[in-house]
Amino acid sequence: MHRGKGMKFVGDSRIPAERMPNIPKDYSEYPGKTEAFWPNFLLKEWMVGAVFLVGYLLLTVSHAPPLESPADPTDTAYIPLPDWYFLFLYQLLKYEFAAGPYTVVGAIVIPGLAFTALMLAPWLDNGKDRRPARRPIATGMMLMAVVSITFLTWESVITHDWEAAAQQGQIQETPDVEIDTAAPGYEIYQAQSCVSCHGDNLAGGPAAPTLIGLDLTTEEIADIAVNGIGTMPGGQFDGSDEELQQLSEFIAGLGAEE
Repeated sequence: MHRGKGMKFVGDSRIPAERMPNIPKDYSEYPGKTEAFWPNFLLKEWMVGAVFLVGYLLLTVSHAPPLESPADPTDTAYIPLPDWYFLFLYQLLKYEFAAGPYTVVGAIVIPGLAFTALMLAPWLDNGKDRRPARRPIATGMMLMAVVSITFLTWESVITHDWEAAAQQGQIQETPDVEIDTAAPGYEIYQAQSCVSCHGDNLAGGPAAPTLIGLDLTTEEIADIAVNGIGTMPGGQFDGSDEELQQLSEFIAGLGAEE
């Protein structure tokens, strides 16, 4: 019976005999490559945010906001215009398939499908490759969204009548005229409920224009008071002819003063 060569033990130096806890290295071991979140990184973020905040505040102080006259619900000729980041939706509602009886398609259905696809993007394309060519679904959806938004925004800008839009919302300054509240014409003005639309100071409001500085004769004012004009219906004045004359002269007199 021959004796065997015996047993041999083989060890692997790559496997440590003792397992060390999985503790990340200290920041000092990565000089110039990383830093502590608190307070180093967060302080830099706050400093950058403060610079932008001060810049925005200076911009709002130096440039007044483009305010318009008070909203007039009776002005059907007014063309509203949203801010630039909603212009693509505004343009979408101009097309036949998304306007009129199909407004719900342009306002809800199409944007709803777009945002739903955006939410489902991680599940529609879950590839791990970072190259756009290897991820056709995600790349195609993003390109389609960018091209659509850019095209609709551009179409809205070049087709909108910017001159008319600037004119329709201008704030009209009325001359500073002292109102004689003791005048008979003013008492008739109040008695005929004109004050409900044109205001106590005859400066007008959202539903009616100002009566100060009108370039109209007494006869023209009397005709408007009886027959109406524009959105003002006729039959509003139910006083006597003498009261109508006093009211017309009172309003015409306001236009003559400076």
